[in-house]
Amino acid sequence: MGGIFGVVSKKSCTLDVFFGVDYHSHLGTKRGGMAVYGAGGFTRAIHNIENSPFRTKFDGDLDELQGNLGIGCISDNEPQPLLIQSHLGSFAITTVGKINNEQELIQDAYKNGHIHFMEMSGGRINATELVAALINQKGSITEGIQYAQERIDGSMTIMILTSQGIYAARDRMGRTPIVIGKKDDAFCASFESFAYINLGYTDYAELGPGEIVFLTPEGMEQLVPPRDEMKICSFLWVYYGYPTSSYEGVNVETMRYECGKLLARRDDVKSDVVAGVPDSGIAHAVGYANESGIPFARPFIKYTPTWPRSFMPQNQSQRNLIAKMKLIPVDALIRGKSLLLIDDSIVRGTQLGETTEFLYQSGAKEVHIRPACPPLLFGCPYLNFSRSNSELDLITRRVIKEREGDQVSQELLDDYADPDSVNYKEMVEEIRKKLNFTTLRFHRLDDLIQSIGISPCKLCTYCWNGKK
Repeated sequence: MGGIFGVVSKKSCTLDVFFGVDYHSHLGTKRGGMAVYGAGGFTRAIHNIENSPFRTKFDGDLDELQGNLGIGCISDNEPQPLLIQSHLGSFAITTVGKINNEQELIQDAYKNGHIHFMEMSGGRINATELVAALINQKGSITEGIQYAQERIDGSMTIMILTSQGIYAARDRMGRTPIVIGKKDDAFCASFESFAYINLGYTDYAELGPGEIVFLTPEGMEQLVPPRDEMKICSFLWVYYGYPTSSYEGVNVETMRYECGKLLARRDDVKSDVVAGVPDSGIAHAVGYANESGIPFARPFIKYTPTWPRSFMPQNQSQRNLIAKMKLIPVDALIRGKSLLLIDDSIVRGTQLGETTEFLYQSGAKEVHIRPACPPLLFGCPYLNFSRSNSELDLITRRVIKEREGDQVSQELLDDYADPDSVNYKEMVEEIRKKLNFTTLRFHRLDDLIQSIGISPCKLCTYCWNGKK
C-alpha cells in the first residue's frame, strides 16, 4: 500500500516529518524516504527498510535533513520521494497508488519528447517518476496533477514539495485518504489521521476525492475543489488502517468492534474462547466476544521484540515461515479447547491454514474460522492491496476454477459472491475442507457495509463483488 506525510513549518520540520512518516510503517515494507527543503535547497535520504524499522535507518540522516518544509513516505516498491528538475522548477514528489496502464503512458511520454526513465530491478520503472513525467507535460503543477490523475488507469494520491510549500492531492475517487493537521506555525498532510496527534497537531481538514490544496506555514489554499463521487477503499477499515485512524469520520477500531458484533449475531457456534489473529483480527474478535458472551482470549502471542510489524517480506516462502515464527502458543489456552478464530481476511489461505494446523498440533480440539470480510474474489485494480500476480492466487478463484474450469463469466462470479446462493455455500465448504477448519463462516458484505456506517455508494467493494 504505502503511506505519505508532509510538513510546512516556520521552524524546523525535520523531526515532525521523521516521526510522522514513521507512524506509517504499518503500510509498507520495502522503502522509506524523506525530502526536506531548507537554506541549502533540497536534501533527500532513501533507505531499504525490509529488515529494520524506519527510525533506525534514518536516525543518522537527521542532521543533514534540515529545513522547514518536508515530505516523506513508506513504500512497498518504489524508492521515493524523487527529486525532479523540469520547466516547472525543482520539486520532490511522493505517491501512493497503482498504475494499470503504465506501458501506454510510457510510450506516450516518449512520443511527447520524454527521453528516458530510470529502470529499476526487474525491468520496471519507478511509478512515481512516471507520475512526475505526466505532471511536467502541463504548464503548472496543479494542471499537471489533474492531467496525471485523469490519464492514470488505477489510483494516485500525490504529494509535491516545492521551495514555497506542499501540494497535496487526493486521488480522483478518494480511494486513499489525505488529512490536514494544524498547530502553531505549521500544517501537515498525512495518509493516517493519527500520525500527527502526538506531534501536537489537531484535525484541520480531510480532503475530498480529487481535491488539491497548497500548504504553506501560513495556511491552506484550495486549488481544486473535491468531486462529488467517492469510492474509498473499504479494506482500509478491515485491515490496512491502524486502529487509531479514522477515515470519513469512522474510526478503525470502533468499526472492527462493530464488524465482530455483526459476525456474532449471525453465528450460533459453540466455542470455549474467541481469539483474533494479531494484529488486525484482535478488535474484530473483541467485538464478537462482547456480543456473543464467549470469553475473549489470546491463545497465541505475537513476539513483538523481533517481529513488531504487521507486514513481512515479499517472498512468499519467507512470509509463510515468518507468519509461523512470530506467533508463540499458550498451551493452557489451546489444549483441549474449542477455539473461534477471527482473521481480517483469507487471501491465499496459506498462512491461516498453517496457523490452524499449528493450533491442532498445540492440542486444540476445534478451530472455527470467521474472516472479518467476505470472500475475496477479485484482485484490486486500484491499489497495491496484495502481492498476488494472478487472481488464481486467491483461494476462492482456485476453488471456482476446480468447479467450473478456466472460463468463468461475470454472471457466474456474481453468483459465487452472493452469500445466499448454492455456489457460494459450496465454495465456502470447499475452502473449509482444504484448510482443515472445523467450521467456516465469512462476514457478509451487507453487514460489512453496515459496520463501516457510511453511504454504500461511497465505498469501494470491488475485491468482494467486482462492482466498479
